Amino acid sequence: MTGFKEIMSRPALQLYNSMTRKVEELKPISPPKVSLYVCGPTIYNYGHIGNFRTYVAVDLLRRTLKHFGYQVDHVMQFTDVDDKTIRGSREKNLPLKEFTAVYRDAFIKDAETLNIELPPKEKMPNATEHIDAMIALIQKLIDKKSAYVSDDGSVYFRIASFPKYGCLCHLDLENLISGARVNQDEYEKEGVGDFVLWKKWVAADGDVGWDSPWGKGRPGWHIECSALSMEHLGPEIDIHGGGTDLRFPHHENEIAQSEAATGKTFVKHWFHVEHLLVDGQKMSKSLGNMYTVRDVLERGYTGRELRYALLSGANYGKNLNFTWQGMKDAKESLQRIDEWRKRIKAATDSTKNAGSADLESGINEALAHDLNINDLLGTLFTWIRASNKALDAGELTAAQASAYDLAWKQLDSILGLGDATVTIPAEVQALLDQRTEARQAKDFSKSDDLRKAIEALGWKVKDTAKGQELLPG
Repeated sequence: MTGFKEIMSRPALQLYNSMTRKVEELKPISPPKVSLYVCGPTIYNYGHIGNFRTYVAVDLLRRTLKHFGYQVDHVMQFTDVDDKTIRGSREKNLPLKEFTAVYRDAFIKDAETLNIELPPKEKMPNATEHIDAMIALIQKLIDKKSAYVSDDGSVYFRIASFPKYGCLCHLDLENLISGARVNQDEYEKEGVGDFVLWKKWVAADGDVGWDSPWGKGRPGWHIECSALSMEHLGPEIDIHGGGTDLRFPHHENEIAQSEAATGKTFVKHWFHVEHLLVDGQKMSKSLGNMYTVRDVLERGYTGRELRYALLSGANYGKNLNFTWQGMKDAKESLQRIDEWRKRIKAATDSTKNAGSADLESGINEALAHDLNINDLLGTLFTWIRASNKALDAGELTAAQASAYDLAWKQLDSILGLGDATVTIPAEVQALLDQRTEARQAKDFSKSDDLRKAIEALGWKVKDTAKGQELLPG
């Protein structure tokens, strides 16, 4: 494992902090350990590509932290009890656990398709597995007079007890409506008020409910992340990540209830990922532009291509515009990378496996400046242009090729793109075999006809000194 001395030899990792609105050096509480809490999905439906833009960006962060030598203690919860999951389970006439299990499994499968590194199983709890911890935290807030039991039997956080309320979103509470109780899990800024920690059971909850000192009910959405992060990572954490839409009310409420309970700074560094637009518009069901990972795969693209599209084009702190042309561009970019990888591998001498400090520095400098993905990919394509030019001129040595090969492996441990895995359909393979025979027989007319037949099936054939090379079209 990389030692702390090696961390210090690399440039300091700078990240934008949503709390201070500045790019700041990451200074973990207990280096080389970094605690990372990320709000997981609400498992009431399949995740859309906007959700996965966040998780791909978090994956880039996690991989970067590991590259810089940090030991990442990563926790991500699944929200399996809230207004949406209860409503969905009742509409499907399924027990809550059975209903949400479908979407938890689907999320994990989609994450694997996108090569996202998830926390270990024990660090990915369902909210309902930790009801006791939430009840204990709520009781602590009541004891500190930061929460109260209402006349309807629910428990609310008293925002007047926390003068810092609004610090993350820079809210001016005097100009917002306050004092009213907000019982729903999600609401707009105009609804600022005492927010619910424990909801009294109502008939619409069906069989979903737990006993508590305040009567039967269930936790509000916000309390779960505070309870779970404290249970797994302690009262103070280094980085808290999530989509920008969670800043208010969710993360604002997390800060209030956590710091009111412990008296400590809840999070040192807030990492928010901006929106994914589709054709320049916000995703919505009414516009018909809310795509799942499955929708993209059904269009003939791979998870690898979607990962590239979600990584490239914009830093995590900027809106990213998804288009189908962008998916085509991602496919072509990966094909270019794959072609280069083949050329470099062919030129590499395994006995001359030396790295290059210059190549590594390009990676580190781009990552150190707020995960600058454009500079990172720019570095990669600079390598490709320079090495291809040298290869064409016969000037790239085996040692230089080995250095590029090692640099790519290091870079890809961060990008997570991997190598192309191509499954050749039997029909295409049969045509390819026939074309091999035609070329051996010098029947070039038949060879050209077979090339066209292969291209009609969506594949390309490249003739090289070593024989035919098949590429996806």
